[in-house]
Amino acid sequence: MSLLFSPITFKSITLKNRIVMSPMCQYSAVDGLPTKWHEQHYVSRAVGGVSLVIQEATAVVPEGRISYADLGIWNEAQVAAYKPIVAQIREHGAVPGIQLAHAGRKASCEVSWNKGWQIQEGAHSWQTVAPSPIPFHERDIIPHELSREEIREVINAFKEAARRALDAGYELIELHGAHGYLIHEFYSPVSNQRTDEYGGSFENRIRFLIEIIDAVKEVWPQELPIFVRISATDWVGTEGWQVEDSVALAKVLKDKGIDLVDCSSGANTRKAEIPVAPNYQVHLADAVKNEAGIASGAVGLITDAEQAEMILEENKADLIFLGRELLRNPYFPLQAAVALGADQAWPLQYERAK
Repeated sequence: MSLLFSPITFKSITLKNRIVMSPMCQYSAVDGLPTKWHEQHYVSRAVGGVSLVIQEATAVVPEGRISYADLGIWNEAQVAAYKPIVAQIREHGAVPGIQLAHAGRKASCEVSWNKGWQIQEGAHSWQTVAPSPIPFHERDIIPHELSREEIREVINAFKEAARRALDAGYELIELHGAHGYLIHEFYSPVSNQRTDEYGGSFENRIRFLIEIIDAVKEVWPQELPIFVRISATDWVGTEGWQVEDSVALAKVLKDKGIDLVDCSSGANTRKAEIPVAPNYQVHLADAVKNEAGIASGAVGLITDAEQAEMILEENKADLIFLGRELLRNPYFPLQAAVALGADQAWPLQYERAK
């Protein structure tokens, strides 16, 4: 039996296979609201056979958006707009998930196809925030250093976003703690030079994430899963966050009741030297899974069924997160099932092409 097409259960939620649609920004929202593009984008992947659709980075406050065209979940109008999309994802056999995010110092940017530089002034620009007043790029706005009170406000924004996500019908939350955004900025020594209880030691630097988890769990049902995406290494050696730190964090997350660590990497410093190649991040998921004893997700240049199957066979991860491959081919899971001889149900309307 193919492991890629075997079910897996997290709390009350069972995924029909191990293929997850990784959250990928579409830069197509208006005032944080989804458009017809989002409906087509997400629902088509559910039709294509993924077990879990995780909605792109969805900002918990307006200034937490990467760009002016990011999705948000800071008001009730957004909740109402997500409900029909969520219902269709579920109708077509996938679990609807959402990634809650705050971009921190990497906010206030242009959309990716317009080069993505931080916008310095005008209607689409705003003051960025961070644990310390250190810009990501020398041309960027110097971020405002969050006070303790402002940190508490952001934590509460994550809590309220989780409540709204539940109201919208999402069945899984992923907290975005990767790619140089605010949670990552706090736990990485590259971007956190604070001297209070949120800076300095490992325990202090992870405090922001842990307090977000505690706040979210106040409103998120115990029977529904929570994932955390991390950048498992900064790729800059001992001056940055390392794999060993991720294993230590994963042990804490396991004790906090987190169900899976989604292991990405990098994007918090321009000095990083990343050895990009097929499976280049799989060793991170392997370390977290087998050294911390928590489920992990592998992501990054995984592009074919046999490759994904091998990662699972070698016990290096529990889920396979696909990004660009699902942009190229929304029906990858249906085709992968055929390639691996697995029994994956096709939509009745498509069965004659099986």
